[in-house]
Amino acid sequence: MTTETSTPEQQDEHSTKGAYVEGGKEFNRDMNYIPDRITRDAAPPQVGPTPEKLWPVEADRYRLVVAWACPWANRAIIVRRLLGLENAISMAIAGPTHDKRSWTFDNGDPGADGVPRDPVLGYERLQEAYFARYPDYPRGITVPAIVDVPTKSVVTNDFPWITLDFSTEWTQFHRDGAPDLYPEKLRDEMDEVMKLIFTEINNGVYRSGFAGSQEAYEAAYDRLFAALDKISERLETRRYLMGDTITEADVRLFTTLARFDPVYHGHFKTNRSKLSEMPTLWAYARDLFQTPGFGDTTNFVDIKRHYYEVHTDINPTGIVPKGPDLSNWLTPHHREQLGGRPFGDGTPPGPIERADERVPAGAGAE
Repeated sequence: MTTETSTPEQQDEHSTKGAYVEGGKEFNRDMNYIPDRITRDAAPPQVGPTPEKLWPVEADRYRLVVAWACPWANRAIIVRRLLGLENAISMAIAGPTHDKRSWTFDNGDPGADGVPRDPVLGYERLQEAYFARYPDYPRGITVPAIVDVPTKSVVTNDFPWITLDFSTEWTQFHRDGAPDLYPEKLRDEMDEVMKLIFTEINNGVYRSGFAGSQEAYEAAYDRLFAALDKISERLETRRYLMGDTITEADVRLFTTLARFDPVYHGHFKTNRSKLSEMPTLWAYARDLFQTPGFGDTTNFVDIKRHYYEVHTDINPTGIVPKGPDLSNWLTPHHREQLGGRPFGDGTPPGPIERADERVPAGAGAE
């Protein structure tokens, strides 16, 4: 099964190496990640390809390294929270910006030298975990990444499979009432939906924003909004992408929609319409945002800082826009009129227990 593919012609956006825009060319995402998987007893996985190395599911062994800013990492944050894996997999949150070397643990406590470090790994930069395993690692240092705490070395950064494995391989550590985010009976259809979402929407905004020519930009723009219109039509008669309950397909779409008005509409020139001007998608996005696990893991301050400060090739001044007003995320959505049960036979997750995992006051949609 393949859910996300791309041609490795240009450096991945959420890495920390290379230029983002190459004149005259279309943006293509580098999907060559460390393909290791964490599975039950290090057995061949239930779904997807079997990589060369398998790691065993084991509570308290691994650390999930994320950044609130990154949509791919935001997926992992949401899925971990929905499934209740907080007590099995610890989480380190990198700051919103990085240089060419790596994401840094700006949220950590400064040591004796005044440099913030992750309190568990002791690292200043995520790069150190990659180099602990691959001293000459040649590709981008990306989030999300899973790090083996005993060896302090990276296990995998293959983000499409990290979250699917959370659902299928870590079941013994799911909370009571955890939803089934990857239902077996829906997987074939889900894979097709998620492929469309990734290729045309998740990646589509970047194809527009990092286009190297007017022609490439306009083609990317048209593809993106054609896909958004198609997904909008699908959501007119069903509350969630796969029907009555939330699945990983919704998680994957949400992280792009949450960034649309604050970033993509202006920064990436995807300006046919704001999300707030697309009635069905806007109501759907607000429905998810107001569901535990989604809005409470969305940090708009970090999101805006990352895109506008890091992408100096398309925003050379580094100025971060003051707007838009985000309080409209909390307005009524009325999607409950379509019926459905967000968590199926399960229950919503409780409050975020760890203070360092809560989105800071003023960074959400207050």
